[in-house]
Amino acid sequence: MNTVKDAVHDHIALDPVAEALVDTPIVQRLRHIKQLSTVRLVYPSANHTRFEHSLGVYHLARQALDSLGVTGERAAHVRAAALLHDIGHGPYGHQTEGVIMRHAGEHHDEIHDLLGGTEAAEVLRDHDCSPERVADLVAGHGELGQLVSGELDVDRMDYLVRDAHHTGVPYGTIDTGRLVRQLRVRDGELVLAAGNVQTAESMLLARSLMNGIVYRHHVSRIAGTMLERGAERIVDGGVSIEHFRRFADHDLLVGLRSHAPDLGRRIEERDLFKRALWVGQETIPAAVAQFPREAIREAETDIAARAGVPDDEVLLDVPSLPSMREANARVVVGGSVQRLEHASELVGALRAGERARWRLGVYTPDEHVDDVSRAARSVLGIDDASN
Repeated sequence: MNTVKDAVHDHIALDPVAEALVDTPIVQRLRHIKQLSTVRLVYPSANHTRFEHSLGVYHLARQALDSLGVTGERAAHVRAAALLHDIGHGPYGHQTEGVIMRHAGEHHDEIHDLLGGTEAAEVLRDHDCSPERVADLVAGHGELGQLVSGELDVDRMDYLVRDAHHTGVPYGTIDTGRLVRQLRVRDGELVLAAGNVQTAESMLLARSLMNGIVYRHHVSRIAGTMLERGAERIVDGGVSIEHFRRFADHDLLVGLRSHAPDLGRRIEERDLFKRALWVGQETIPAAVAQFPREAIREAETDIAARAGVPDDEVLLDVPSLPSMREANARVVVGGSVQRLEHASELVGALRAGERARWRLGVYTPDEHVDDVSRAARSVLGIDDASN
């Protein structure tokens, strides 16, 4: 059994299926997709890839299965799903997810069609694994699918510790060893054993801190919004969505040079737009926080016209309202299974913190900030006294 040296988990042992899958093109492509996309413009050392993350998820899945006593072909399918869970990601990961969803109608986790007909599918069949069953597990189906995609999944465990390690911040540090050892299956649901409310809270707290300090840093959000607009121009410019979604990160940057040269240059040189507006949910009309894509584009055009700047130099960023999926994690308390949100007083405070940190942004080149700020407040109906 071969092993891989990992910066987070030390040595990762590969079973025969994993060893064969790692060498397939669909997995090797993940070497060229950065895990944190535009976050690395804030944290320079955050250059780790989805390839190493996938190995980490595989490693934690293997540990969890051993602890649960799951062996044989059931375990083989879950381990394969853990390794392959990110193969559906487009270039720059989540930053182009919206573009792919709008044009292809599929989320990156929906890998049934993507996996079929690939060398990876052949490898699975050669090792008596069903590609369809593996894809179902990636989608979170069944009690063991929750281990790959669920509130207590090993995907989340790995990216928190890995992202914290590579950014150099301590906030994502969680005890993955305890988490995987305390997993149980009760009535078809993956739960944490009794005495682990604080263990579940630690993951929830880590995710909340990483959201505010790393994942939603304003510089990353500006760059991500610029990148998404550039990606839309690539697809609108004639690149098929099926071809686009198989891009690696460097392919996207090359495409930007042809289809959105100014945005491409700015992203490569970190010459980013600036914040003309950065306001919380309490300061904007309720309808604005729910703007669909078409309304966002209309507002951008109106703001640009009022400010007297080109349409493509105003970007409105309306993130989804805060959610906390981890609060639905199930823990055993007093012999019964409860959702973490019912067992922990901390959940309410963290939810309030997430809502307080939510920000709508309007971005533009530095020289237009004042004019765009005034225009944006007018178009969006925001009081001039708000920050």
